[in-house]
Amino acid sequence: MRQAAEVAERFADGRLEERIPVVGEDDMARLGTSFNEMAASIQQQIRQLEEFGALQRRFTSDVSHELRTPLTTVRMAADMLYESRAEMSVALGRSAELLVHELDRFESLLVDLLEISRLDAGVAELQGETVDVRTTVQRAVESVRAVAEDAGSCVELDLPPTEVLAEIDPRRIERIVRNLMANALDHGEGEPVRVSLAADSRAVTVLVRDHGVGLRPGEAELVFTRFWRADPSRNRRTGGTGLGLSISLEDARLHGGRLQAAGEPGGGASFRLTIPRGRDVEL
Repeated sequence: MRQAAEVAERFADGRLEERIPVVGEDDMARLGTSFNEMAASIQQQIRQLEEFGALQRRFTSDVSHELRTPLTTVRMAADMLYESRAEMSVALGRSAELLVHELDRFESLLVDLLEISRLDAGVAELQGETVDVRTTVQRAVESVRAVAEDAGSCVELDLPPTEVLAEIDPRRIERIVRNLMANALDHGEGEPVRVSLAADSRAVTVLVRDHGVGLRPGEAELVFTRFWRADPSRNRRTGGTGLGLSISLEDARLHGGRLQAAGEPGGGASFRLTIPRGRDVEL
């Protein structure tokens, strides 16, 4: 019985090849045989899932790369039409504008798919440097300022008066804050969106808070699921791809940090990014 318990514990720890030695035909032998059959079935299913996951990741990567060349060709033609829209009829000019807009969205989706494939493959790398995080946050906020104005939302930015130095990948942190801002504007119902930065000796925290539709119970984890939408009927102001929060979560993990969501129905939502100030700091 002790040996069976030890085997079961090792199996639960991920050593899927573990089996209980079966001797004789008593109750313990039958128990061992049943356990081994169950373990073999679980091991096979896990391997099938791993193979499916690898195939899915390869498909995403291959399709994303294969679409780059035709998309570049279509983009060149669309840009030529867009530049000549003043010579077209109103209807054709509007069609050229819509074509360019949809190509922008498609290119964003393609970029996100390529980034997801790199993250899944484990080849994404941090380009770390010591910077003032205030500057990174400011750039992210300014990049969505026009969207905020279109949404009728006021952006409140709360930054410390002194430098907040941290060893980060500025591109990835800026992308996280930009994605969080875009999400807040999509669901903020035109209410103010607040972005605040704080730090102590070990970590830096960025909090993005909106006062919109909020989150229902259980949605705080679901929001980071790829392509998940709380309300599929809602129109996105930012033309998001449905991958922004998933990528943001992985970017936070690459830094050894975490990204958390909280909220309640009708009470808005908040997203908190916490990252260490240096590579040698563990949260």
